[in-house]
Amino acid sequence: MSEITAITPQVKDKTRCNVFVDGRFYCGLTLEAAIKNRLKAGQTVDPARLSEIQLESERNSALDKALHFISAAQKTEKQIRDYLSGKGYLPAVTDYVLGKMAEYGFLDDGLYAQRYAESAVKRKGARLIRAELRAKGIAEEHIGAALEDLEGEEETAGRLLGKYMRGKTADRQTLSKAFRYLIGKGFDYETAKAALSAFGETEED
Repeated sequence: MSEITAITPQVKDKTRCNVFVDGRFYCGLTLEAAIKNRLKAGQTVDPARLSEIQLESERNSALDKALHFISAAQKTEKQIRDYLSGKGYLPAVTDYVLGKMAEYGFLDDGLYAQRYAESAVKRKGARLIRAELRAKGIAEEHIGAALEDLEGEEETAGRLLGKYMRGKTADRQTLSKAFRYLIGKGFDYETAKAALSAFGETEED
């Protein structure tokens, strides 16, 4: 058995404390965990039990932070994992949190991909949406499902092109630039060409 020699509040986070065992720093805990387990200086403690308390404390702390992180908008598994890693939580704690969030229905990459695609198609093409979903860590199967029945891409291409061409002359040079503009917005060749057909032909023919 060992002895808890001190419990001191953390400087940067007043909701947490540092626990010292046998005169040396042992771990950080939430104040809630310390109070719940009635930890105090001078108390004898089994280090194994203290490690269990710490793990439970870290899991609860990480889960609270993750739930706060998604409160403004839904996040992907990768985004949550990166966020908790940046906060210093161990992979085992992060895995626990992700499992709980999936269990509670707060984590669904397939649904995220679908909603993201439906919103993003109002501003960009499927090719760019696919790249952005990949960057967010979404699996290819979810991306494919989200883009398979995506509607509105052609309308978006036409609307963006209309804004781009406003006040411009529809000559070959301008249309060529307009074509590249649409490609840059993530539309594929056929969709860009179809949108440009309302103005004329481009050098890409």
